[in-house]
Amino acid sequence: MQFEYSYAGSSTVRNQGDSTALSFAPDVKRPPTFFSGELRQNVAFREAISALHDVVVSDLRFKPKDKTAYKLWAAQQEEVDLVAIAAQRQSVASRLKALREELTALEQESLRRMGSFYEARARYFRYLYDKNRDFWFVLDPVITVHPDECFFECFSQDESSYGRLGASYEVFQNVGEFSCGTTNIDYSSPLYDEFQKIRSYKRTRFEVDPSGFTTQTGTDTAYKEVKIDLPDSWVRGFLQVNSAMALPAVRFTLHPMDVHNFLFILKRHKEKKGPRSMRYVLAPGQPVKVVFEPWGTEVVCRRSVYEGEGTHDIRVWGRRRLGVLERLIPVAKRFTVHLLGTGLPSFYVADLGDLSFTLGLSGWTANDWATAGNFDLLAPRGQVDEFTRRRVFDALKETWSATPEALASKLGLERGAVLGALSAWTQAGRAIWDLNKGVYRARELSREPLPLDALRFSNEREAQATRFLDARAVDLKARPGADGSLELSGSVREGAKVLRPTLRLDADQRMVFGECTCNFFQQNKLFRGPCEHLLALRLEHSRLFRT
Repeated sequence: MQFEYSYAGSSTVRNQGDSTALSFAPDVKRPPTFFSGELRQNVAFREAISALHDVVVSDLRFKPKDKTAYKLWAAQQEEVDLVAIAAQRQSVASRLKALREELTALEQESLRRMGSFYEARARYFRYLYDKNRDFWFVLDPVITVHPDECFFECFSQDESSYGRLGASYEVFQNVGEFSCGTTNIDYSSPLYDEFQKIRSYKRTRFEVDPSGFTTQTGTDTAYKEVKIDLPDSWVRGFLQVNSAMALPAVRFTLHPMDVHNFLFILKRHKEKKGPRSMRYVLAPGQPVKVVFEPWGTEVVCRRSVYEGEGTHDIRVWGRRRLGVLERLIPVAKRFTVHLLGTGLPSFYVADLGDLSFTLGLSGWTANDWATAGNFDLLAPRGQVDEFTRRRVFDALKETWSATPEALASKLGLERGAVLGALSAWTQAGRAIWDLNKGVYRARELSREPLPLDALRFSNEREAQATRFLDARAVDLKARPGADGSLELSGSVREGAKVLRPTLRLDADQRMVFGECTCNFFQQNKLFRGPCEHLLALRLEHSRLFRT
């Protein structure tokens, strides 16, 4: 899927002795969206925007070591005659000394002659590295201007982390004219370096530059055209995280020092075996307790008491991604945690006063078919007709943000119909649930409507697995093992046939064994991924045991 942007120049930062000016270049192909104001909370904004950058560049997927050079060296060593080398060592040593002196002189002369070339080549490679790295950020951050706040959004390279920085207008002073809407902004690595120079004693002017919409035409050569070809899985992951934010969740708050303690343990230990999870143990009126596996280390958060209902034992994976929150600990008042269930997405909302930072994490860092809860986030929505959906979106666009109850009262609709319509717009990338303020917001991820039919599932087997669940054709039996594993079995009715899939999950909730009586499994086993019947069994378990 290709995204095209057109920027009137580049985002810039102008630093002077007593002031800093941040000017972001918006995408001029989108409706005019601009804002300007002077920051009142410089340090908090600097740390939050830097944490957002950490999300953008985050890639914690496993990268196997390249052993090609080592294997070549090992093969050469096998051919070496060590006895012959020892006999020649003395004569070779004297010859090497003379050759080194001659070589040193030649290298110095060569460096003198080629110095200008090497310098030019280094500049060229630095240029290529910066350009490629900018494109490797995949999708320039999205900024949305609303009547009550402006907020940035981004998604990580490994398709597992989502970041949102919301800044209410109390963060600014001397606010100028603004135009509500959503646009992409030109963002680069040098811009991040400039953010680090923001100081509390310097006035910092922040603006999404409106001049590009009025001073040039679309054919002007001063425009910078950017085309980025994104994999469908990246866009689908972004939409899944947005949809997950509106799902029911277990909610509690953490003191900033509790988050510090989590990161302290993760930095001092390294996992060598599974399970590699954080287990939240929650009981009403009791301090939040977190168990780090496989070490069994317990952290009792005595300053953070769970005030919800019912007891919960929820495990989450991909805990290293919490390192994004490290820069926010000194400036945060509290962290609000939203857990959807074991192996499902989780959200951490940092309260920075008039700023808020939301970190959304998928169930796993490796967001693939072995992940629990990745298929149900884009499940078929409620039966809401197109006319009703359009009415709800138009009403939301009028005020830019609203609660479902307010929209239902305004339009004279049932709350369920409004929620169904809002869910549809969220899955389409045109609305978002604000965890911090508890409202839906109008936010259009792209200039053109996204092709939902292409994004809904990564392959036909996922689509068929969802259809089995919708038809209530899955019968499930779950049997836990003594080592933390889980065995799922049952039946899936497909027309007149009854398939009997069986799978086993290890302590890390990864599929380590699977069998099915269908033709696809008999031909391919698990080499092409699980069949739709195994996926349906796994998905049914995720839905039944969400919490």
